[in-house]
Amino acid sequence: MSEILAVNDEALVKAAEIIRDGGLVVIPTDTVYGIAGDPRNGRAIDRIYELKRRPRFKALQVLLADIDQLDELDLALPAPLNRLAARFLPGAFSPIAVAKDGCTLRTLAKDGTQGVRVPNSTLCLKALKALGPLAASSANLSGGESAQSVAEAVEAFGDAVPLYLDGGSTPGHVASTVVAADPHERDGIRILREGVIPQSSIREALHVNGGGLGA
Repeated sequence: MSEILAVNDEALVKAAEIIRDGGLVVIPTDTVYGIAGDPRNGRAIDRIYELKRRPRFKALQVLLADIDQLDELDLALPAPLNRLAARFLPGAFSPIAVAKDGCTLRTLAKDGTQGVRVPNSTLCLKALKALGPLAASSANLSGGESAQSVAEAVEAFGDAVPLYLDGGSTPGHVASTVVAADPHERDGIRILREGVIPQSSIREALHVNGGGLGA
């Protein structure tokens, strides 16, 4: 039988054990509930896709407690994404990181890139600090409504997920703005998806104080 526990130190110890063993947990984020596992564990990643019935060509994000956690994953943010991350994270900004030599993530795209995000939620950040970086996707069957409560996540996955962390209702799906570095594009970036942070704000941040890209 699965457990539903409030997000506290005792629950996070249990969650960490499950993640370490290659299992999955459901956590509240700043938008919806997410099903999450160790991004370096192939079995955990396969299980996320299996439970969600999610097509493998649809990538998983990696959630971080802090952008500095990129180092432990052997990922890097190329310029000028590093500057944008300092400006917009935590929040609805998803930069595309690049794998360094030795990266063992099982979530990488074929071109060696990985979308990352630092959620703007104290509760979620507490979980990520305890559990480490997590590969995550919304806690619902692929194509269904995103779970905004732990009950909706349980309805989707039942006892297939051993632990659900209950953080109360979440605000609902908010699209993050996804940005990749591209030296051939204007300002050295390519907007892959414009979300709640408009493209104009992203580009304006690159030219704060009139410094341009070289600042």
